[in-house]
Amino acid sequence: MHRVTNSWVFKLGLGFIIFIISNYSQTTANVEPNYLLAEESQILPKFFEFPNAEDRKIYQTITNYAIANQLDLSPIGNIVQTVAQQFLGAEYKAGLLDQSSQETLFISLKQFDCLLFVETVMAIAKNIAQQNYSYQALTRDVENQRYWNGKMNGYCSRLHYFSDWIADNQRRGNVQNITPQLGGVNTVKKLDFMTTHRHRYPNLVKSQVNFECIASIESSLPETLNYIPTKDIRQIYPQLQPGDIIGVATNIAGLDFTHTGFIHRQSAKNLGFIHASPRGRVVISPDLQNYVRNVNQAIGIVVIRTNKPHYLDRDLIDEGRQ
Repeated sequence: MHRVTNSWVFKLGLGFIIFIISNYSQTTANVEPNYLLAEESQILPKFFEFPNAEDRKIYQTITNYAIANQLDLSPIGNIVQTVAQQFLGAEYKAGLLDQSSQETLFISLKQFDCLLFVETVMAIAKNIAQQNYSYQALTRDVENQRYWNGKMNGYCSRLHYFSDWIADNQRRGNVQNITPQLGGVNTVKKLDFMTTHRHRYPNLVKSQVNFECIASIESSLPETLNYIPTKDIRQIYPQLQPGDIIGVATNIAGLDFTHTGFIHRQSAKNLGFIHASPRGRVVISPDLQNYVRNVNQAIGIVVIRTNKPHYLDRDLIDEGRQ
């Protein structure tokens, strides 16, 4: 009896344990996973559906840092500056968007030209602000900034001139051009650099349709450029915020800007410029005015402030550049 009793108790206990484990497994299988955990091993791969593992790892490192430090609670400009810092040392490379005759949504976290750097950093910052870390969210944000009306519709739909980029993104609420409020001055300038330098643009050389479309766009662009002269940049330092977008205006005929990047503020007196430098890497130039003063043919800057993220209802967009 004693041996039988112990065996029965053991079997009953073992059955109870198996029941608990089985019930727990079924319960947890129906629970939605927490995608916002900071530990890399706990973030599910489907949240990082990048075409290549290198970009995925970079993106995951940035978002893990953002989650662990609750970066989404910071002002959007601070998020932008923090994200931009994560790319220090990344390679600068020109012509990345023109490697194919077919317009595609090119995204890289390893190589940038100056505007790709701005677009990519802004897109990641908006993902962080909304706690939406999917690759689809990133591609949506890049497309939303890069193309007219936020929709890719061939080569001509890309916002090639930074003036056009500013105007279209401001019209749709992505950014605000605060240059006039900072005391900007006007200059008259016709923008036609692309068509007058057709040989520099492979997709204009190869396609008469693209050439005529860009010519049409150029004819519709405003000829007034409002900018802060180089000599006055230091005077507006107190009004500039981390993550403000800077466009370096030029006196080159037919062209509006030659470079872009972000304000990098470390203290009340230290106002740097973080950018994908044509010298080869993403760097921080320690003083904005000194940097602009040394840019060949630069006349000053424009200042663009990123708005809190929002998205247009794509179903409401029924126009596009052909």
